[in-house]
Amino acid sequence: MAELMAPSAPRFEHRTDRGPVLGIATASPRLSWTVATAPSGYVQSAYELEIARSTATGRWVVTSDAQVLVAWPDAPLNSRERATVRVRVRGEDWSDWSEPATVEAGLLAPEDWSARFIRPVGIGALRQAAPEVRGSLRVDTRIVRARLHATAHGIYTARLNGVAVDDTVLAPGWTAYEHRLRTRVYDVTDLVQSGENTLDITLGNGWWRGRFGFLGKRALYGDQLAALAQLEVTTADGEVLTLGTDATWTARATGILADDIYDGQTTDLRHRADAPFEHAVETMNADLGVLVGEDGPAIRVTDVVPAVAIATSPTGRTIVDFGQNLVGWVRVTARGGRAGDEVVVRHAEVLEHGELATEPLRSAKATDTYFLSGARTETLEPSFTFHGFRYIDVTGLDDLRVDDLAAVVIGSDLERTGWFTSSNEMLDRFHENVVWGMRGNFVDVPTDCPQRDERLGWTGDIQIFAPTANFLFDSAGFLTSWLADLAAEQDETGRVPHVIPDILRTALTSEPAAAWGDAATVVPWTLWQRTGDSGILERQLPSMRAWVDCVRREAGADLIWRGGAQYGDWLDPTAPESDASLSKADPNVVATAHFARSAQIVAWAALVVGDSAVADEYSELAASVRAAFVREYVTGAGLVFSDAQTVYALALNWNLIEEPELRRRAGERLADLVRSSGFRIATGFVGTPIVCDALTDAGYADLAHRLLFQTQVPSWLYPVTMGATTIWERWDSMLPDGAVNGSGMTSFNHYALGSVIDWLHRRVAGLAASTAGYRTIAVRPVPPKALTRAAASHRTPYGMASVAWSREGGEWTLEVELPVGTSGAVELPWGAGTAHVGHGRHEWRLAEPVTVASAPKTIRDIVDDERLWEQLIAASTEMDVIDSDERVARLLAPMYDRPAAEIGEAVWTRFWPSEAAKASFARIVD
Repeated sequence: MAELMAPSAPRFEHRTDRGPVLGIATASPRLSWTVATAPSGYVQSAYELEIARSTATGRWVVTSDAQVLVAWPDAPLNSRERATVRVRVRGEDWSDWSEPATVEAGLLAPEDWSARFIRPVGIGALRQAAPEVRGSLRVDTRIVRARLHATAHGIYTARLNGVAVDDTVLAPGWTAYEHRLRTRVYDVTDLVQSGENTLDITLGNGWWRGRFGFLGKRALYGDQLAALAQLEVTTADGEVLTLGTDATWTARATGILADDIYDGQTTDLRHRADAPFEHAVETMNADLGVLVGEDGPAIRVTDVVPAVAIATSPTGRTIVDFGQNLVGWVRVTARGGRAGDEVVVRHAEVLEHGELATEPLRSAKATDTYFLSGARTETLEPSFTFHGFRYIDVTGLDDLRVDDLAAVVIGSDLERTGWFTSSNEMLDRFHENVVWGMRGNFVDVPTDCPQRDERLGWTGDIQIFAPTANFLFDSAGFLTSWLADLAAEQDETGRVPHVIPDILRTALTSEPAAAWGDAATVVPWTLWQRTGDSGILERQLPSMRAWVDCVRREAGADLIWRGGAQYGDWLDPTAPESDASLSKADPNVVATAHFARSAQIVAWAALVVGDSAVADEYSELAASVRAAFVREYVTGAGLVFSDAQTVYALALNWNLIEEPELRRRAGERLADLVRSSGFRIATGFVGTPIVCDALTDAGYADLAHRLLFQTQVPSWLYPVTMGATTIWERWDSMLPDGAVNGSGMTSFNHYALGSVIDWLHRRVAGLAASTAGYRTIAVRPVPPKALTRAAASHRTPYGMASVAWSREGGEWTLEVELPVGTSGAVELPWGAGTAHVGHGRHEWRLAEPVTVASAPKTIRDIVDDERLWEQLIAASTEMDVIDSDERVARLLAPMYDRPAAEIGEAVWTRFWPSEAAKASFARIVD
């Protein structure tokens, strides 16, 4: 029998810091822990918390089975206060105590700051070299602790006595600066020395003042850079010495001649490191009330990828391939250059005709330039920009070797929590592409793309991707911060801007837009489902209600949302390149469906937080919108207006159609649309995450699997066949001939269309949460015939859960492992039954049913049988009847209910009036 192990060290809120948690943003942080092993049947009956503070140590015993985000039992922390926490748990007996975890509050109120924002005088203006400010502090007594609290208008790096204060980059990141400016706390105890100490802060433009947004604007938040820093040194005798930014600091220009997120950085390495700080600074009257602490991880270097090849392009340029589309910058070792030599590094995601394909960057120059110092060896690396790229070209270095180059990968330092593997290499590569796409676009804000003159927090993208994001990485703190920005940027009518933070600020992008504005409801609800954090619902509920109330006004008395600034089923593959919103799915159907869904989510959220009156109001509203949707858009035969895959997926997946017979017919029609597409994807942003769920739940899992494994364009695996290492914005961002899609809106790193892998995790591998936070887990694999094995694992709030299945020699094996504190319902395939299990390892072995081939009765049966379908396409090709399976599928669509024996006539009489062709098609039926 397994032993009850001591719990893990407690975790505070959603912070994932390695070591002490500094600068916690709430004075009463909630606590979570996991238990690695416990006896069979163990259920936590109580827990005990020990909290040691400078004034006292207290213990609290709580009778409860909760272990995720439990309430802080002690008095709130004061600013700067430190506490050490241990936990132990009881089943029948008490466990040992956990290892201790330490938390320290940041500066929780504006009055805790004695420092003031400072800006340099006479330097650091727009289009001038990046400025650096310096302050000094003398310490003559042994120190006990030193903390640096800092932020900036712009982005900054800080060095204490010449050493970087930590490993973060692009601080303080990007928030809705007018409302929320993030501060960071650094432990600099080891950097403070006896005697004089100097603190240097270099300022870059970043999101604050650089050129940002495709409208070409600069200085969106202000035209001056400024630093705010407060170094607090506690000495052995209890004295606190403080160095805060004020008018006594000085400034100088640096060798960073230009810096911009889109255009890159220009650096003069001849700049003297000992150049004097000869310029004055002045203080600013900035609002310290907007300062907030960190909810999630900072931006860091998360990987370093070596170059894999150097080649010469057709025009003679030096092209370097890193083998992976990624986000960050390039580190170059230059040898033997002369002082003043210019080295230029240009970036792009793909090659076209052997040259960098820079057109997809639009106006972004994505170029880093260096003027060498003349040192024998020097490292070229920017600090105030980032690029999305796989390839670079380099000029100015004659003797360039592969070992001289590395790609420095940056992103929010999210903890990986989800994995998937299978027996299909292309499917695994597709999954890995989604992971890389998320890594590159979760750079403090969930962006659409990381390379061109955009990189914005489009609400529609994260709305559909949030379930996938929360499986792959611990995104809770990251998205908690972003949702605070969303709520802050909503106007008094409840409208949600299309990008958060809202830098576009146009009339069009402030209008209510279905699927985009619904991020206000869907993202917090997804966080609740995946983490069990009811606090996020409580905090966001006013924002959620405001959005639904806004849509209610837009819809009017009949509750049908018509018109407005709609994106529809954005980037449906049938939409013209010139307007990605002109999808087959009617935008009014899409909008009204989202109205019903968001109203229902608000009702559910209100129930979770205990507001029954609000729950009743919005539950009634949701039911009324569903009824209006059916009345307006659903026929008695179960057809949904505009007859697109997406509208059926919405109606089925969100239970907009509740009457069983109508649902059955709608499911049949969705299946027929998938057949008639030749099993190619026919959905855009809105339909792509849910079309496979709709098919699976309607009883057509085999058709969902055929969509999944399709390799012809448009499909999920087509980009993999073209060498993609991230998810593309368009289904055909690169055309089959290797040319870049010329639409003018083409990204090769855009995670939205990869959102289907949430279904891959839940239904192909079979691992899903059935109650909030994975307290109970649903294991429901639906094994595709094309796979011999699949596995998924996820680090839930309770610990690691995993599902793995395989088939060999007619036997199908399922292995499940659930963490302590959870239970699961395992639904075996082929009607083999359901098992209810507790934590630990479990295994089932089944004889896989043998499918006995039977003669097809209808043409639909032929299409549904992959073997017969392949024979039909082969016969069509052999007879030169038709040139593609897609055309065959469209041709047969009106004939699905005709007898299978008529397949020859259906094709033959139209295209090939010969007995040979008729006989060839007849053999398929036989």
